[in-house]
Formats: sequence, C-alpha cells, structure tokens
Amino acid sequence: MKKIIIIFAFIFIIPVFFNSCDEFFNTTGLSEEDIVKGLKTALEIGSDSSCTTLNKEDGYYKSQILKILLPPEADPILESLDVLDGTLLGQTVKQELESQIEDVVLGINRAAEDAAKDAKPIFVDAITNMTVIEGLKILQGTNFKDSTTLDFDSTAATNYLDLKTRIGLTNTFSPVINASLDKDLGLGFSANTAWENLVAYYNAFAHPILYNIDNTELPIPEDITLGEHATLKALDGLFYLVGNEERKIRKDPYQWANDIIQQVFGSVYEE
Repeated sequence: MKKIIIIFAFIFIIPVFFNSCDEFFNTTGLSEEDIVKGLKTALEIGSDSSCTTLNKEDGYYKSQILKILLPPEADPILESLDVLDGTLLGQTVKQELESQIEDVVLGINRAAEDAAKDAKPIFVDAITNMTVIEGLKILQGTNFKDSTTLDFDSTAATNYLDLKTRIGLTNTFSPVINASLDKDLGLGFSANTAWENLVAYYNAFAHPILYNIDNTELPIPEDITLGEHATLKALDGLFYLVGNEERKIRKDPYQWANDIIQQVFGSVYEE
C-alpha cells in the first residue's frame, strides 16, 4: 500500500520534470498500466479519507469552510435580525429566531454527515472504470471540466471524479439526505421539524413586528424542502476535501515520495 501511495504522489510532479510520458516510463520502468493502477488505488484512499472525515460528528458542522448554512429561501429571516434588534420585543424574538436558526443548521449538517458514508461506493465505481487514457490525462493535469483550458490543473483527479460521479452521487445522496433530514439524529428533533418551526415562528411573531416597525412587508419564506440544498452543499464539501488532498500532494510530494525520488532523480540532486 505504501508503494502505491508513493507512486501516486510521484506522478503528480511528472509535468515538472518530464516533457513526455514516454520519458517518464523509460526512466522509471513503470508501464502505463502500473501508473494508472497506482492512481486508482490512491484515489480510492483519498476519497475514502474524505468520506470518513465528513461522516464523523461535526465533520461538516464544525468546519468553517464546509459548514452548511441555511438555504436562500431563509434570507428574509436572516435579514430581519438586525431590524428586530431595534425594539425590546423584537430583541426577544430575535434571540429565539437565532436559536431556532442554529437548530436548523445543526440538523442539516448532521444529515449531511449521516449520508457522507454513501459516497464511497460511487467513487470506487468511477475509479474502477477509469481508462488508461483518462489516467494519463489526469497525470498530465488535464482539466476534465473545461476542455478549453490548457493550463495545468492541480485538481485534475478531483475534477475527473466530479465529472464522472456528480449525477450518481446526487441520485444517491438525495434520498439518503432526505431521510436523514426527517430523522432525529440525537438532537431531539429532525432538521425538517426545526425548519418548519423556524418558519412558523417567523411568520407568527417576527413578521408582524417587522411590519409595524417600518410598515414594510418582508417576503415570507416559502414552505420548502431542505433536501436539494443540503445535497448540493454536502457534495460541494466532499469534492472540496478531495481537491484539498490532491493539491497537497502536488505541492509537496516529497513527504510521501522520498524513496522513489532518490531512486529516480538521485543524480539531479547530487552535489
């Protein structure tokens, strides 16, 4: 396994040192099949690590970058908080709204964490079906999501997975997240229940106060389902982590590939 990871880390720096794949293969003695096999194995490890990280409690919720916030339909509620702060009664309502908002956010993130484990089989399927040509394009930094871009793509492998798995992951995630949004995941409430309570409270208490303050009627949030929003943001977070790992390997492969770099490039670094 260590050898495979070393191979994977090493192939990400090939474009820096070699002008062609043939030169690389001739120097290392590795065949195209060997390289692609190493790439597939490493991608499996990387995607498994990302799914495992997000499947843990607070995997999404405690991440400043990946935490899933309220959907756009909740913007009127968020915009009302500053206005409510202008009156004594409004301040009380604001505090209750903030508490209920956090309940919804926590519930959404718990649902995403609960569903994260179901991404791994989809990733594995896409990786298993990777062709030699696709593997070599990833190796060379080809941007799979934008074929017109000629620049080296430091997240070529991640973009490959995104392109190949986004639809399958969405179809897999949607029912799982929708089910999770309906479950009490140890919070004493489900995310959908928290959302329904938030909208009901806003309509019953916040909305009348807002109208009396400036005679302006903010739009009332529609009764929506959270599934589509949660699915989109959960997958964005998943691919973000995979891309992060890929960038680390490309930026500093030496921490994983010391042995093979010494073997192949020893003469380059001789003093």
